[in-house]
Amino acid sequence: MSFLHTVLRLASATAIVATLSGTALADEPFKVGFVYLGPTGDHGWTYSHDQGRKAVEAKFGDKVKATYVDNVPETADAERVVRDLATKGNKIIFTTSFGYMNATEKVARQFPKTMFMHATGYKSSKNMGIYDIRTYEGAYMLGVVAGKMSKNGKLGVVGSVAIPEVIRNINAFTIGARSVNPKATTKVIWVNAWFDPGKEREAAMTLISQGADVLMQNTDSPAVVQAAQEKGIYAFGWDSDMTKFGGKAQLAASVLNWGVIYNEQVEKAMKGEWKTTDIWYGVKEGAINIDNFGPATPADVKKLAEERRDALKAGKLHPFSGPLKDNTGKEFVPAGKTLADADLRKMSVYVEGVEGSIPK
Repeated sequence: MSFLHTVLRLASATAIVATLSGTALADEPFKVGFVYLGPTGDHGWTYSHDQGRKAVEAKFGDKVKATYVDNVPETADAERVVRDLATKGNKIIFTTSFGYMNATEKVARQFPKTMFMHATGYKSSKNMGIYDIRTYEGAYMLGVVAGKMSKNGKLGVVGSVAIPEVIRNINAFTIGARSVNPKATTKVIWVNAWFDPGKEREAAMTLISQGADVLMQNTDSPAVVQAAQEKGIYAFGWDSDMTKFGGKAQLAASVLNWGVIYNEQVEKAMKGEWKTTDIWYGVKEGAINIDNFGPATPADVKKLAEERRDALKAGKLHPFSGPLKDNTGKEFVPAGKTLADADLRKMSVYVEGVEGSIPK
């Protein structure tokens, strides 16, 4: 065999390998990463995000590979997990809790060609967007039901962490309740954790002992619904349906649909059309709904809640339209005005009807 013949054969083999390699690369699935705060079985916040991940898999099939890491604390460990997902070639990474904001921002600077989306935060950059669901719309609708169903007008909320998002939800719940029962009041117990079933149950039991006969939560486990069932009072599913934990207690559920956002953003990323963005979707976009009404909820109360939902969807209703006072009697939204998104995102006062003060 001549030297030239050998060279030509080697060149041909190299071309074949390169072609096959290129085909393999072209056929590789688009990698998507998710970072979760709690376990996927919490039946609350993390569960709802994981349902969104599954929606991505259902829509795109083997064109995507969606990886998640759960039980990631809002500490320096979050930065390690986000960086690891970026290092492993995930093209777009969703970090799903407020406390991941700084870690996401730092890793985004180190991986400028990777796309990042951070949930519930306020920092963004060229390759880092933010997204959220208007959970306060769900809280408002639950408040309407609570105001109708409470016998004594004493409502309770098990609060997680005192950030604007949670304060906003407590306020919207109270506004909804007082729209049908002006004398309704809300007592809050903070557990300073997103997912701690023991503390959540203890807080629920305390609120019940203090006279609350309808409970809402902004925590992630079904412990509040379980406590309500045990004590014969009412509660709500939060982020997802919690009927199986308290079928008699659950009046309705505020159900999140993160898939609306995830499918949209993954598709844009796959097409090369993704740009940093600020998403805040609600009832209008199909990202949240009141659903899973329980047997204890009368037909007229369900009808009223659904009418309020339809008004939210049509833009005819906004929970934070004035006049609104804080719980010291000071007006913070005048008549004829609606609180702007920028102000909603930094909410730091309780509305009239919420008892006590916000923890420092």
